[in-house]
Amino acid sequence: MANGVWHTRYGIEINLSLPDLGHPDRPDLLREITSSVADRDPQLLECLAHHDGRECLSESGGKSPWMFIRRGRIGGRRPLVASHLPITHKATSAESAQHKATKERIIETASRCGLDAEAEVSTANRRTISDALITGPTGIRIGWEIQYHHISPSSVHRRSVNAVRHEITPLWVAKDRTASLIDRAPWARVDDMPWKDISDGREMLIRGGYRHLQVWKCVPSSDRHCPLTDGAGHCDGVHAEWFLPALCQPEKKAVHLEDLVLASATGESVPVYVPNRGSGRAGRHMWVPATDCERWRELVGEKVPLPVVPGKEEDDEITFAEQEIDRTCRAGEEGWFVSDARPIRDLGQPTGGFTLPRMPLRRSVKPTLITSVERAAASAALGCPPWELGLCAGCGQLMRRSGRHAAMYCAVCRGTLNGR
Repeated sequence: MANGVWHTRYGIEINLSLPDLGHPDRPDLLREITSSVADRDPQLLECLAHHDGRECLSESGGKSPWMFIRRGRIGGRRPLVASHLPITHKATSAESAQHKATKERIIETASRCGLDAEAEVSTANRRTISDALITGPTGIRIGWEIQYHHISPSSVHRRSVNAVRHEITPLWVAKDRTASLIDRAPWARVDDMPWKDISDGREMLIRGGYRHLQVWKCVPSSDRHCPLTDGAGHCDGVHAEWFLPALCQPEKKAVHLEDLVLASATGESVPVYVPNRGSGRAGRHMWVPATDCERWRELVGEKVPLPVVPGKEEDDEITFAEQEIDRTCRAGEEGWFVSDARPIRDLGQPTGGFTLPRMPLRRSVKPTLITSVERAAASAALGCPPWELGLCAGCGQLMRRSGRHAAMYCAVCRGTLNGR
């Protein structure tokens, strides 16, 4: 894998293994060379062998001598690597038409709903340009980014952070389940369809990136498996996880692109970042109903909203080995980005995961010691307001004690009493 590249505009050689890239007088050089190819001249970076007049294996193979920069992964290290651009890296005319049609549809939808909508809006420092900037009635600003071809995770993170600093919530749109932008910032995935269908108003469902909170009591009668035992049993706890609309019980209504345009700008749907179970470094971004977000915060005890864009993960930090530049063309040795299929990132599986342990028995706990988190979880799992909750007269578990379908004993205790 190449650790050096030629910068055609500045006429300089760049050593990717050095922290300053060999040019301490150019502090913005790293940001410039790692920006998306769609945002710069594709011939900005050149293979060193090609520049020196030696054989470029990529060009001799009928491909490109021009390069882009990505993060490699070698034995736990994350070096910067120069890779040759595949011929298809630049968006085709069909992809550009898809992009334009989607942008126009978002703006038309917003305008039809009475929202303020603008195209190609840049932030004050001009480091981020939103394809469509939609402003809601209360001042919420959503920066739609339609990204139908590859973009590096670092570019997604950098542009999203910059948008948030300017009080714009980023919303990235992908059409591919392998898109690297997925779970790097708030996102949504739509179907890959011809631009004419998009322009003609064909139904555009949000296939990924939008979820609903489901809370259930983990007992043998539950329709859901226990996430802690891999379905091998039941733990008697209360589980809360995020599901796609089609996997909810009962099934939720599908979300259309137009729904998200309106709901995101009005605050009816909000972005959240949920760390993976047992790991605070990695997690999932999703759009969710605002009511579900509020319930989630009650369950996990969050006093402030979760961040829209979290910090970079540890293993995303660049590693600089400080080596001599290798001027040999390494086309064909450049790793999975060029030769292998990208892994699927939008798996559609339940995510988030929070479990409230089984409520203690009455003899060890007084009703006044029931926490707000326990009460919120029980209310969500039983589908009743908190004021209808009470303790089972038999085992002391929280249950519905007043209102419709109220009882003195829980189902387990009723079964025991009936069996006597």
